[in-house]
Amino acid sequence: MFGPLTAKPGSSQNNKTGSWRIKARPKFLKKECIGCKLCSLVCPEGCITGTDKDSIKCDLDYCKGCGLCVKICPKKDIVMEEEK
Repeated sequence: MFGPLTAKPGSSQNNKTGSWRIKARPKFLKKECIGCKLCSLVCPEGCITGTDKDSIKCDLDYCKGCGLCVKICPKKDIVMEEEK
């Protein structure tokens, strides 16, 4: 029996792809976060890192603004904010 399978991100870590981002970026509120790290598991670019709720962050040099982290957060502690 196999457990959850995760794939490593493609070549985005070799090329700063954040400039492709749509006009929104994730904002980690860090108020209700429980440190489950589902956001980092679902990120297709692998740009969300951190070991606990206070250190989770997104590297905007690679984030494309897909919003999957917002959708999966069980505490709704991540929101998409418009780029300035």
